[in-house]
Amino acid sequence: MNLIRILNIDVLSIGKVELLQELKEGVVYTPNIDHLVKLQSSRSFYNAYKEADWVICDSRILYLFSKLLPFSIKEAIPGSSFFPAYYYHHRDNPDVRIFLLGAGEGVAVKAMHNVNEKVHKRLVVGAHSPSFGFEKNEQECQLIVDMINKSSATVLVVGVGAPKQEIWIHKYKGQLPKIHTFMALGATIDFEANNIVRAPRFFQQSGLEWLFRLLKEPRRLWKRYLIEDLSFFLYFWKQLRGKYVDPFRDSFVG
Repeated sequence: MNLIRILNIDVLSIGKVELLQELKEGVVYTPNIDHLVKLQSSRSFYNAYKEADWVICDSRILYLFSKLLPFSIKEAIPGSSFFPAYYYHHRDNPDVRIFLLGAGEGVAVKAMHNVNEKVHKRLVVGAHSPSFGFEKNEQECQLIVDMINKSSATVLVVGVGAPKQEIWIHKYKGQLPKIHTFMALGATIDFEANNIVRAPRFFQQSGLEWLFRLLKEPRRLWKRYLIEDLSFFLYFWKQLRGKYVDPFRDSFVG
C-alpha cells in the first residue's frame, strides 16, 4: 500500500474493499481538511496521529486535491460509509464484537440497537455516551475504560469529534487489552442512530458534504468550515511549491 504525504501526515492510498480485507487490528483515523488544519497546531493530536496504524482519507476534497501531487489517493473512504461496510463484512465473524463510545445522551445505545437489528445479531455488545468534557475527567475516563473492559468487545468505535477522539484513544488504548481495533469515526454514531441525516449522494460525490452539514448545523459549523479550515489551502499550496514546513518536525515537504 502506498503512502501519500499530505502536509505532516502520511495517508494510505487504499480502496474500501481492500481495506475491509486487510484491516484485522490497529488504530484507524480518518483525516479530513479540519484534521489537517488542527495537525498544524496541536502537538497532542499530532502525536496521536503518528502512532496510528491506518490513516484513511475521509474527505472527497482531500482526495481531489491529492491529484495535484506526484501520487494521489486511490479513494476517499468516509468513516460514516466505512463503518456500515465494516459491520456487514464482519457480521458472521465471531472475533468482531463492537463497543460504541460517543454522541449525545442515549444516542450510542440507539445506534447499537439499529446496527444489531440490521445484521440480525448482537454484533454491537456495548454502547455509552459520555458527558460533555468527559476527556478532562480522569475518574469518568477510568469508569469508561472499566465498562469497555467488562464488555466482550474487541473493536472500539469512538465518535466524540476531533481531536478529542484520537487523543483519547492514544491515551487509553494501553488500558484496553481486549480491543484489537480502534476507530475514531466522528459523527458515525449519530448517523447510525438516525440522529443526523447523511448528505444526499450528490453532495457526497461532489465533495460538498461539508456544505450540506453546514446548512443543517450553521451555528455549530460555520466557524470551522468558513474560517478555520480555509488555512488548509494555503498550507497545501506551500506543499506544492516545496515551501511547506512541518511545525513539529521542522522539515520541508516537497
